[in-house]
Formats: sequence, C-alpha cells, structure tokens
Amino acid sequence: MSALSVFSLVLVLPLAFLLHDGEELAVQHRWMQAHRAELATRFPRLRPLVAHLSRLSTRAFAVAAMEEFVLLLVVTAYVLQQGPYCREVWVACFMAFAFHLCVHVGQAVLVRGYVPGLATTILLLPYVAYGCWSVWLSMGVAQWLALTACGVVVLMANLALAHRLGLMLQGRRDQGDRPGQTR
Repeated sequence: MSALSVFSLVLVLPLAFLLHDGEELAVQHRWMQAHRAELATRFPRLRPLVAHLSRLSTRAFAVAAMEEFVLLLVVTAYVLQQGPYCREVWVACFMAFAFHLCVHVGQAVLVRGYVPGLATTILLLPYVAYGCWSVWLSMGVAQWLALTACGVVVLMANLALAHRLGLMLQGRRDQGDRPGQTR
C-alpha cells in the first residue's frame, strides 16, 4: 500500500470505527428500550433479534465494541507491518465496515427514521466512498466481491462472539450486584 493510502484509508479506519461505535454506544440501549415494542410488532420475524439487542446493556455493548476495536487495531498493525496478504485482509475489514454502514441506512429506511449509528454513517459516507473507489481501482471485481463476502462473514461471526462476550460479562456483573450476595 502506498503511504497516501495508509495515511488516508488504513489509519482512518480505527478512528472511523471509534466515532461510529461511540454514537451507537451513546444511544443504542435507550433507543432499543424506547422502540422495542414497535419493532417487534412491525417486524415479527425479527423479534429474536429485537429481544437480543434489547438485552444488551450499554456496558455489554461497550465490551462488544471494545473486542471489535482490538481486532481492528491488530489488523491495522498487521497492515502497517506489511504482512503477507495485508492488503486483502484490510480490504475485507474495510468492506465489512462499509457493509455495516449500509445496514444502518437500510435500517433507517425500514424504520422510517433515526436508528443508532445513522448520524455517523452519513458523516462517514465520503470516507467509505473514497475507500471503495480506491479498492475498486486496485483489484478486479471478482476479488473485490470475494473479499467483501469474506469480510462480511467474519464480521457477522465476530459480532455474534462480541455480543455473547458482552452479555456474558453483563450477566456476571448483574449477579455481583444482587443484594445480600457475597463476592
């Protein structure tokens, strides 16, 4: 990767992630609590997902976001060290992030309003567009689609792991907060 792409794309991704997840962290739990019943009624097939997201406390969401951020920092360090296939690894991560932002746009269209993460998604659209354009110029369509698919699959698997970790730690914390229980 060129020095310019490292500076303008690679190093910006962790900052973009922090900004975006900061917005989600600030509003996700309260927003889910306020909209849980409406979402379950309007989207009955998504009731298990709505229930899951409603159970995530701010602390659990922060744990999940921290796990994802650490993974992103590892990938960024790997790219800076120019490890084997570092460009492909970064493209997969970047395209997964871009996909995640597109999901927020889709959610906002379905809900017909604000969803957690939408404001920073809109703010980050120029960065994502520039990144997608840069990736598009550097590889063929088949490789781009394959790396995007790999990145999205890893994102979904890691998101499930991160949420499970957050809920597990939230459960331990909740058990420790019960009155009359010894630690």
